[in-house]
Amino acid sequence: MRRFITGMTVLALVGAGAGCGSSADDDAATTGGTDKVKVGVIPIVDVAPIYLGQKKGFFGNRKIELTMESGQGGAAIVPGVVSGQFQFGFSNITSLLIAQTKNVPIKVVANGVASTGEAGKDFGGVVVKKDSPITKAADLAGKKIAVNTLKNIGDTTVRESVRKAGGDPAGINFVEMPFPNMPAAVEAGQVDAAWVVEPSLSAVKAAGGRVVAWNFVDAAPNLTVAGYFASAKLIGEDPDLVKRFTEAVNESLAYADAHPDEVREVLGTYTKIDPKVRAELTLPKWPTEINKPSVETIAKLGAQDGIFGGATPDLAKILP
Repeated sequence: MRRFITGMTVLALVGAGAGCGSSADDDAATTGGTDKVKVGVIPIVDVAPIYLGQKKGFFGNRKIELTMESGQGGAAIVPGVVSGQFQFGFSNITSLLIAQTKNVPIKVVANGVASTGEAGKDFGGVVVKKDSPITKAADLAGKKIAVNTLKNIGDTTVRESVRKAGGDPAGINFVEMPFPNMPAAVEAGQVDAAWVVEPSLSAVKAAGGRVVAWNFVDAAPNLTVAGYFASAKLIGEDPDLVKRFTEAVNESLAYADAHPDEVREVLGTYTKIDPKVRAELTLPKWPTEINKPSVETIAKLGAQDGIFGGATPDLAKILP
């Protein structure tokens, strides 16, 4: 379901996209003073506010006619924004930091989603099956752990959970696997543990599985996990559109945070999550402010783990 981009994918796809003849101005259309805007998203819990904001008229009130388009596994969203296929996109922070170290011309314009900051009540964690001998984060050292994408926010935060528990993360064998496949893989013993997010987290717990680490919580207090971003070209050429979009997203985030029942309802319009699961899953937080210290921590941890290929992310170039 969720698929975070890797640095090599950014290089391969953006190299072609940056030279493409289309642009955000070419693809965006204005009709009767209303801008038609495409946003690249992934159909997951995290983006519920933008669908809810569309439904509530927060974008229409700002003369934005919004269309959400699913990126192909998420990997196409960054180059899609750069090429003008999308005016805006949604991606996790580590993927955006990777893009920045590759000099991809994008910048965050609004917060996307955040950890709840509460161990035991977050929307992602490291899970094991019911009878696993693993009982705490330190026990994950040297184990085979599934993450949805290698060298990204998952393995970075899982390593930090192990470190904080006194274990050595150096010997962890991370394997790449789609989130929906992880509950069955954990139960069958194909992996020792898996980093999952909702609704896979609820699926594992319903089968008797246990959470042994809350990796977002361990990484940084109230971690900013993802954000909405635009190309430097659009930001420079149409700052008014960017301003209106950002205002609408912020209103959507605040509304979603205050109306969890409506979030659960809107999830049924763009995902296939079972209604019973929607009613019980743990929702993330949707603050309007980006937690910059938490992004600094993720950048530091990623650099420590070699995710940026020896480069150091310049947060001033990627954050608003």
